[in-house]
Amino acid sequence: MQQLKRLFIRGLLALIPLVATIYVLDFIFSFLDGFLDVFIRGIFGIEIPGVGALTSILLILLIGFVVTNVVGARLIAYSEKLLHKVPIAPKIYFAIKQITDAFSMQGKHSFSKVAMVEYPRKGIYSIGFIISACRTEIQVAAGKKLINVFVPTTPNPTTGFLLMIPEDEIIILDMTVEDGLKLILSAGMV
Repeated sequence: MQQLKRLFIRGLLALIPLVATIYVLDFIFSFLDGFLDVFIRGIFGIEIPGVGALTSILLILLIGFVVTNVVGARLIAYSEKLLHKVPIAPKIYFAIKQITDAFSMQGKHSFSKVAMVEYPRKGIYSIGFIISACRTEIQVAAGKKLINVFVPTTPNPTTGFLLMIPEDEIIILDMTVEDGLKLILSAGMV
C-alpha cells in the first residue's frame, strides 16, 4: 500500500506541470477562439476552427517582439508602475515574474557557476550559485577574498540567502545553472 501511495504521489507530481501548462494554453486558445469567433462570423459568416491557437501564437510572437525593443521595455515598466496601484495584483504578478525570471535569467547571467558550500554549519552542505567577487571594501574588512554566493531555498528559488564566503571554502560543481535550479526546485529528487 505504501508503494502504491508513493507511485501515486510521484505520478501526480509529474503531471502537475504538464496539466497546468495545458490548462493555461487551453484557456488562452479557447478565450481567443470564442472572442474572435464572434467577429469572424459577423464579417465572413463562417466559423474557422483553430483561429484561437493561431492568434495566440501570433500574439505571443508580437509581444515577444515588442518587449525586446526599447519602446516595449518602457511600456512594460510603465505598466508595472500602474499595476502597483491595484490592490493585491502586484503580489501575484511580481511573485510569478520573479519565478519566471529565475528560470529565464532574462538577458542577465546572474549566476555564473553552481557551487557547494558548508551552510548552515560545518559538515552540512548546500547548493549555491556564484554571483561575483565581493566589493573591495568588504574584502578589505574581512582580510581575505570573499565570493558572493546565493543559496536559494527549496522549493522556491526566488528566496534565499546571500553569503560572502572565502574563495577557498567554495566547491565548484560541474553542473549547469539550470541543473542546479532543477535540483533545488525538486528538493533533490531531480
